[in-house]
Amino acid sequence: MKRIGFIVLCLALAFAGGGGAVWAAGGSSAGSAGGAQSTGGQVELRVLNYMDLTSANSSDSVARVWDAFSKANPDIKVIREDLYNEPFHNKVEAYAAAGQLPDVMYAWPSGRSTTLHTQKLLKDLLPLIKGEGSAYESSFLPTALDGSLQGGGYVAIMPLAITSTHAFYVNTEVLADAGLTPAKTYEELKAQAPILKAKGYDTVLMANQDAWVMQSCLFSMIAGRFGGKDWEQSILSGKTKFTDPDFVKALAFVKTLYDDGVLSQATLSTDYGSVLGQFGTNKGAYLVDGDWRVGAFITDQSTGQAIIPPARQEKIQITVFPDIPGAKINKSTSATLGVGWGMNANIPSGSDKEKAAWKLIKWLSGKETQTYMLETGGISTPTVKNIDVGSLKLEPMQKAISNLGSQYTASTAVIDGAFHSDVYNPLNDGLQELGLGGKTPEQVAREIQQAFDNWKKSN
Repeated sequence: MKRIGFIVLCLALAFAGGGGAVWAAGGSSAGSAGGAQSTGGQVELRVLNYMDLTSANSSDSVARVWDAFSKANPDIKVIREDLYNEPFHNKVEAYAAAGQLPDVMYAWPSGRSTTLHTQKLLKDLLPLIKGEGSAYESSFLPTALDGSLQGGGYVAIMPLAITSTHAFYVNTEVLADAGLTPAKTYEELKAQAPILKAKGYDTVLMANQDAWVMQSCLFSMIAGRFGGKDWEQSILSGKTKFTDPDFVKALAFVKTLYDDGVLSQATLSTDYGSVLGQFGTNKGAYLVDGDWRVGAFITDQSTGQAIIPPARQEKIQITVFPDIPGAKINKSTSATLGVGWGMNANIPSGSDKEKAAWKLIKWLSGKETQTYMLETGGISTPTVKNIDVGSLKLEPMQKAISNLGSQYTASTAVIDGAFHSDVYNPLNDGLQELGLGGKTPEQVAREIQQAFDNWKKSN
């Protein structure tokens, strides 16, 4: 909170002095979204974009997506700010607190974008969707336009994909060097750990320095396996608690992963960027991450280089975590609506600014952009229905992730999509404490239940 308060103060000073300096692309600040502000006949749009500038194809996406839009729409001036990971989320909270949200912004359907949804800071896009006609609406998967699946109960963003936050990447080259084959059960995985260690390999790689990774990419799946389908609804309705046996068993299994050497404590100091190089250079046999991570390994079209070249990608399998003993369900993943684009709720309906912002959102969510994202690994399950995936030239890991759906029989909730940040942030911290040995599963469960109770009282 101190950090956010400091950012808010800085923003207030920046805007007071002509706040355009906070926007990476330069230009004058659009200030509040109240008017159809224009310069030289152009409508100005401030845009907050989520972009990892170090990942494959990030520079190419500027030309293919953003520059192409500007060329096709010279009457719209896009002033874009690119941020990634925690700096992005911190800036969103700061802008929201200062009342200075951009006109168009990248957002999650809930979870990390809870503030935007619960405070209804994003415009309901359904009237604009309906205004395009039935052909446009029917070109998207029905779940993509289901407002009940978004945090505010309405269509606040146009989702770009259906996202599996859990995927189990298997390096068969490393396994073969140790005389092993992909583990089908946790018992097999546990037995592989000492063999891999003797050969100088880690068993499972993860970027656990970033607290959200364990919760979103692994524990959400584990909680679903022990709790069963719709376990989160049972807690939200008050029928069960985080302190009940199923959730405690899920937490205990995380501790077991560290105790058994399947996960090393070294993962707790591995950041989200470093793990790419570790897996790409055969430091470990397996990697836990989301389905989106494929995009970081494939060939960067602007350089022709790949962290894992296509020939080596043939030796990477993508599936889900092995069967866990005692779980209610197995062969499952954790899935949710993917991220997408929303519009500042303060933009007046029918204004030139709304028309310009909607034109940009349609571009960023449409067939051409989703096809490009599919080709470059940005998404694996697009929400646009009329993309001919078979005609695309995809690399082996892209083909593997597109078949992830055949590797599981059930999907369960993603915790930071189902619960408020007041609940999942303490859980993120508790999961790290389990890895460090600072707390027991029972202690973490009690703390999460207390956080949940406090949240319910205030809501």
